[in-house]
Amino acid sequence: MTSFYESAAAITGENRIKTKEPLNRYTTFRIGGKADFIAEPEKPEQIAELADLCKKEKVPFFIMGNGSNLLVSDDGYRGMIIHIADGMSRITVEGTRITAQAGASLIKTAVTAKQHGLTGMEFASGIPGSVGGAVYMNAGAYGGEMKHIITSVKVLDQDGQIYEIAGADMEFGYRHSKAEQDGLVVLEAVIELQTGDMDKIDEEMKRLAEARISKQPLEYPSAGSTFKRPEGYFAGKLIMDAGLRGYTVGGAQVSEKHCGFVVNKGGATAADVMQLVDDVKKKVKDSSGVDLELEIKTLGAF
Repeated sequence: MTSFYESAAAITGENRIKTKEPLNRYTTFRIGGKADFIAEPEKPEQIAELADLCKKEKVPFFIMGNGSNLLVSDDGYRGMIIHIADGMSRITVEGTRITAQAGASLIKTAVTAKQHGLTGMEFASGIPGSVGGAVYMNAGAYGGEMKHIITSVKVLDQDGQIYEIAGADMEFGYRHSKAEQDGLVVLEAVIELQTGDMDKIDEEMKRLAEARISKQPLEYPSAGSTFKRPEGYFAGKLIMDAGLRGYTVGGAQVSEKHCGFVVNKGGATAADVMQLVDDVKKKVKDSSGVDLELEIKTLGAF
C-alpha cells in the first residue's frame, strides 16, 4: 500500500517534500515546531493535487507563503504545509501590467515595477510577504493597499477548481479579501500600474524605506504589526499608553521602538508570544476600554 509520503512525493518529486521539518526556518518570527510534512509545489496543478490528496487521506493541510504574518505553535503542525515559494515565483511584465505568481516576493515585485518605470507599487516595497499572502490579506502600508493595484487574481477553490476573479470582485477590506473569506488559494495576481519616472519611483521607495527603518524594529525577528488597528485608534499608542513599552515574557517583547510590534529578542517561543499578547490585550482593555484583535495568524495547537 502506498504511503501518504510516497503519494505526495509522486506529485511534487521527492526533492520537493520534507518530513519533520522545523517551521521556524520558514517564518519571519523564527518561531515554530516541526511540521509532519512540507511540500513545495512548482505548478498550480500540484497544489490542487496535494490538497486533494490531503482531503482523501484526512491529513490536515495549510497553505503557507513567506510566513511573514504567522505565529506557529511550539508543537509544530500535525499535517502538511503546502509552501508556495521559489517554485512559483515568476514575475512577468507587459506594458503597465505585471503578472506575479503567489510565491513571488512582494518586495521583488515592487523592485521589478521600478526597473520597468512603473509607479503605484512603491508602498509595497518594504512589505516582507509574498504576493499570495499580500493579496489574501490585502496588505498595505503608507496609504497604499493591494486592492488599489490588483486587476485580477487566479485562485484555487475548495473543490479543486482553478479560475480568475476580477480585482473588483475580491471584496477587499482592511486586512481582508474574498480569498480569506472563502478559503481560496491565491495562485497568481495581475497588477495594473502607471508609467512613471524611474528616479522618482526610486526616491519614493528610499523615503518609505527610511521611514520604515526609523519607526519599525527591523533588527529583530517579528511577524509585522501584531494587532489590527482598532477603529479610531492606533494599537501601538494604546499599548504605549498602557505602560507596556518593552514589556517582556521570556524571549518575546513589546518593541521599544514601536509598541505595535511584538519581537523575538532571542529564543522566544510561541507560548511566550501568546502569553505576552494575552497580557497586552488585558492591560489595554483595562486602561482604555479597547479590545485589541490579533492581526497575525496562528497555526497549530495553542
